[in-house]
Amino acid sequence: MFEKFGRLLHRRRKPLLILTVLFAVLSGAYGAGVFGSLTPLGFQDPGSGSERAARIAEKAFPQRTPDAVIVYRDEDRTVDDPSFQEAVVKQVESLPTADVTSYMHYWQTKMPAQVSHDRHATYVGLNFHGSSEKAKEDAYKAVMDQIPAPGLQTLQGGTVPTGHQAGEKIEHDLRIAEIISAPVLFLLLLVVFGGMAAAFLPLIVGVLSIIGSMAVLRTIANITDVSVFSMSLVTILGLAVAIDYGLLIVSRYREELDRGYTGEAAIGRTVATAGRTVMISGTTVAVALAGLSLFPSTFLKSMSYGGVAAVVLAVLFSLVALPAVLAVMGPKVNAFSLRRKKAVRPTAPGEGSWYRFGHGLMRRRWVVVVGAVGLLVTLALPFSKIDFGSINAQQLPSSSEGRQVFNAMEHDFDGDAVKSIDSLLVLKSDGTAKEQGAALQAYAERLGATEGATGARISGIEGTTARVSVTYDGNPISNHARDLVNRIKEVPAPPGAQAYIGGESAIYDDTLDALGETLPWMLLYIAVMTYILLFLAFGSVLLPLKAIAMNMLSLTATFGVLVWIFQDGHLNGLLGFDPTGNIEPNMPIMLFALIFGLSMDYEVFLVSRMREQYDKQGDSTEAVATGLNSIGRLVVSAAVLMCVPLAAIGMSDVLTIKLFGVGMVFAVLTDVLVVRILLGTAVMRLLGRAAWWAPAPLARFYDRFGIKETDEPDDDTADKPVPVTVG
Repeated sequence: MFEKFGRLLHRRRKPLLILTVLFAVLSGAYGAGVFGSLTPLGFQDPGSGSERAARIAEKAFPQRTPDAVIVYRDEDRTVDDPSFQEAVVKQVESLPTADVTSYMHYWQTKMPAQVSHDRHATYVGLNFHGSSEKAKEDAYKAVMDQIPAPGLQTLQGGTVPTGHQAGEKIEHDLRIAEIISAPVLFLLLLVVFGGMAAAFLPLIVGVLSIIGSMAVLRTIANITDVSVFSMSLVTILGLAVAIDYGLLIVSRYREELDRGYTGEAAIGRTVATAGRTVMISGTTVAVALAGLSLFPSTFLKSMSYGGVAAVVLAVLFSLVALPAVLAVMGPKVNAFSLRRKKAVRPTAPGEGSWYRFGHGLMRRRWVVVVGAVGLLVTLALPFSKIDFGSINAQQLPSSSEGRQVFNAMEHDFDGDAVKSIDSLLVLKSDGTAKEQGAALQAYAERLGATEGATGARISGIEGTTARVSVTYDGNPISNHARDLVNRIKEVPAPPGAQAYIGGESAIYDDTLDALGETLPWMLLYIAVMTYILLFLAFGSVLLPLKAIAMNMLSLTATFGVLVWIFQDGHLNGLLGFDPTGNIEPNMPIMLFALIFGLSMDYEVFLVSRMREQYDKQGDSTEAVATGLNSIGRLVVSAAVLMCVPLAAIGMSDVLTIKLFGVGMVFAVLTDVLVVRILLGTAVMRLLGRAAWWAPAPLARFYDRFGIKETDEPDDDTADKPVPVTVG
């Protein structure tokens, strides 16, 4: 099938190139506005009780949960100065009501917590029009330039401004990453291929994948919420994966030219071999990323949308557009060579540094296995003490206004005036009625007596809606606060009332519960689908198990290093970040799916060649050595190339994006160099012929439907191999 498809691509190369250019122009024009369609944050479970509580509070008590916290400061005047008061109040009250639905300032509430310790600053809470994060951000953008008060230092923070600032910062950092990555990737590709023409081709696939994914994301964003963080995955993954696949296709095409095949035969053989590998590899990555859509949070769903789009388009352009370009170029793919031309001589059996290296690893297989596993387990140890935390302004650099407001609220004020665990009650009758009021008071007393609470009070009544606020000591995202939330949930609500527990602690607790409930299903889905795909690739019942087991070693080692760096704060000076003491819980899940998929990418690259050699030779040890010799250098090159854009995004000032970039660089290099090449080669020798074993019915199924690379010539011998000289 792939052989025929490749030949069809050759015959239809010109129309395909015209369609590719048209797609690039249209999707580029449409996808350019994607950032304006994305929403900030999205880390919570939108169907949780805490989110329901937030919606009830938004409608009944909007002044309680401000969307923005604006700090006004004057170094000379205090809040007691009438001119200070006039400047703040006049500016706040002048904000258009179409965008700002309510405000809360000190001279209105008389709350001492809204005045700084030195009395030279105050904060104002603002609420924006809109029922979604995107709508609120649009309302904020409409008034953000009107918020600063003349003569006062003004800092804009809180949920909505911080999310907006994060989106702008991510967009800026992605553009910088692209600017840095492109020339570095080209230079490395130039080294790999030794020619300028070939070096450009994988970059073209990467660009097509990125602009296509941006158009897909904008389309999805018109239907449902898509997090701004997904753009980091689209940009970096689209570029990295496309270059890996482009590298594989171009390299294989040049091999076919070296063997003397030209024209339709060369393209057909390239798609039949490397094309099959790209298809199964891309499918494996896409399947793993699709598992993120099982989670309720907008963040993980968005990562699934963006990741799957980037990978699918990378596969599509690698299998359609790239072969069409190669069909037009033909031997000119070797144009502008930087190497001296030489006659091609096939590598004889037993030759090649990778062949000798593979045999060396297999002779010392037990030393390699013990050493590699010991190293990975040691790196994984810090993962056992991971602490989770919610996303907040600490993700931003200290120079951002949102981060400065966060720091001011932590250090300059007597605590957050809106910090509490709130029980939002939907009552059976008006809350001001005598009988209902007595029931509410009794409920508040029960909440105040809950272990871990320091008190509780009725903080609002609006018709049949009431709010009881529970105070406590400690961090809102601590285990202490989570335990208190769960104890409060167990307290019976007033007769006939429905209680929804809200506040930062409740949101955090619900987020962890939602992730914990869905994670086993995602793991099961990925394991089953990966096993099936790898069986189709390898024709073995043991190799998929080996690959999954080694993936877990690679993943836990990566998570251990991330905890050691980002939670414990090691290397923070070198990497340029302020440690928060915790890890946002959505990030390990997103990284799990991504790293798992990409690890299988390299597994397929390597073991497919080994399977090809085993089918020819019937000797497992020789198959491993010759397979490693044929593709080992290419796999390492692909890993290094993938790390370039990942390292570039790791330079971001947004902590979540930095963690993503640094984690992926470590994961890719560790997985390829330690897990796939060292440990994988040694384990293959330990398994021996058993590595390729399958029960007879499954073996017949693989023979018929397996996805294999083969060097056997196609039945169509219209294009005969002829000797050629290449650069």
